This record gives sequence, C-alpha cells and structure tokens, in this order.
Amino acid sequence: MFNYVFQAEVTKSSKSDHPVGVLLVNLGTPSAATTTAVRRYLREFLSDRRVIDTHKIIWWFILNGIILLRRPSKVAKLYRSVWTDQGSPLLAISRIQAEALAAKLEKTHPNCYRVELAMTYGTPSIRDAQKSLQQKGCQRVVVLPLYPQYSATTTGAVFDRWAKTLRDVTDIPETRFIKEFYAQPSYIAALVASITAHWQEHGRPDRLLISFHGIPERYIERGDPYVVQCKATARGLAQVLQLEETTWKVSFQSRFGPAEWVKPYTDEVLKQWAGEKLKRVDVVCPAFAADCLETLEEISVENRKLYQQAGGGEYQYISALNDRPEFIDCLAELVELHSR
Repeated sequence: MFNYVFQAEVTKSSKSDHPVGVLLVNLGTPSAATTTAVRRYLREFLSDRRVIDTHKIIWWFILNGIILLRRPSKVAKLYRSVWTDQGSPLLAISRIQAEALAAKLEKTHPNCYRVELAMTYGTPSIRDAQKSLQQKGCQRVVVLPLYPQYSATTTGAVFDRWAKTLRDVTDIPETRFIKEFYAQPSYIAALVASITAHWQEHGRPDRLLISFHGIPERYIERGDPYVVQCKATARGLAQVLQLEETTWKVSFQSRFGPAEWVKPYTDEVLKQWAGEKLKRVDVVCPAFAADCLETLEEISVENRKLYQQAGGGEYQYISALNDRPEFIDCLAELVELHSR
C-alpha cells in the first residue's frame, strides 16, 4: 500500500511540475524561392516512401534522372510568385499559428504548455523542435499535425519522423499523437465562420467547390481513409451552411505524375462548370490549414485562369483558416483534450 501511494505521488508530481510540449507540424517548404533550394526540398519530400511508393531503385532513377533536373526551376518560379518578406506563405502563416496557439494556451493555462513548430520536410525540423521541447522540460508531448483529414502520405509521415527522432532520445517523452480532426465540431465551425464571413462581404456564389489535395487511387485501395474523411468534412460543412445538394461539390487537386488519382479532379470540374455559364463560383480548400503554393498559386491563380478561359464567369478563392481565432480555438481545444 505504501509503495502504491508513493508511486502515485511521484507520478502526480512529475506530471504537474513539467509543462506539456505541443508540436505543431506542417508539410514543409523550400528555404528560398530558388532552383537550388527547391531541388533540395523536393529531393527530401519525394524520397519519402510514404509519399511515393514506387519501387525504390526505379524511383531513384526517375527522381534524380528526370524530376530533379526538370521540375525545380519551374516550381521555383511559382514560389517566387507567392513569396513574402517572411519567406514562404506556409512557413510564415504556420509561425503565426504557433504563436497564436501558445498565447491562447498561456492565457487559459498559465505555464502549462510549450509550443514548437516543425516541418516534416525542410526546416524547422521535427528533430530540432523535439530538442527544444526537451530542453524546456517537457516530459509529455502532444503532436498535432496540421492535417484535419488523415492520410498515410501526410500524417503518417509525421508519425514516422517523430518516431525516428525518438530513437536517439534516452528518456523519451510520453506522446499523444492527434491522428485527425476532420469531424471536430470546432473545426467545422471555423470553416463555417470563414466561409460565412467571405459571403457576408462578397455575397453568395452559384456554386461552392470544396477542393482537397488529391492522392493516388492505389493508396485508397490499400485502406487509406483520406477520401472518406474529406467527404465527411464536406458533408458536415454543407449541412451547417444549409447548402442544397446541387450547389456544392467535392473535388481533388494537385495530382502529380501519370498514375490515376482520386476523382473528380478540381480542374475538370471547373471546366464543366465554366460551360454552364454560372455567374460566380467559390472554391474553398479545407485540407489546407495554412495558405501555400497549392492554394495561392494553383487554386487562386492557375485554376481561376483555366475556369475563365473556358468561358466561366466570376471566380473567388476563400482563404485557408490560417490564424482565424476560431481555428486557433479549435487547435487549443484539441491540445487540451489530448493532454489530460
């Protein structure tokens, strides 16, 4: 009995005397909008077996003999079109999100949390963030990938990197890993608030396209739940917004390579809608927690041009959640739920 009470007191003390670490993780970004920096980033990103599952030797020749010779200069040009004084939009916004979350948690739970930002690929790295949390005395860590919908290609890759980082840690922290939050009411509420605010300013469109980042069809066939979760998010969003079935649609963007990806494709839906002579369409991208190249250039610029050249009318992109207060509240809620 004495040993049990003593152990319980030690455990209680060790948890209460140390802050909980919070690791926010997003995909990553080149360190600069240059061909060299983009090539370095793409090599790391596209070498991950979670992202590309082609036979390792075959893929090595494709990646190094074709893709990394041709693609970096084109991608660097696109990055330059969205680059900011603070660097890439994804990194700049993610930093603001981390700062806002830290401030929110400090206000509600003083001295209880320490927030660090990391990228799966590039910098700041998960390894550096883990070391920082360790130095701050965090014996428990909540890992929060900024992907509402789970996919092995994104959230799964974060888990791999975190686990690999801990191989070199003697006293590993107790870890709570947030797999997904695609149906979290506060997440849906944040999306609704963002869309509603846009419509209050600009009026309602004829159609709303809910566009998610795509993944190869074969990943879904192997059991990746990503598409199911994307559709669940879209249905929840449409239900709260009270949208009629004919006024919204789910699509998937950013396909890469010759393989079959999940459909319908965003660009093809927009071409079809352009032929219907609608007055206005809006596009929202719920899978992106922060605006980045895929939203600011591909959706807002490239797809707008495609839609209007095909005969479509007005086209508006509704920004990602970024640092909206409702989204920061959602992240804080998730951290609190998983750190109890």
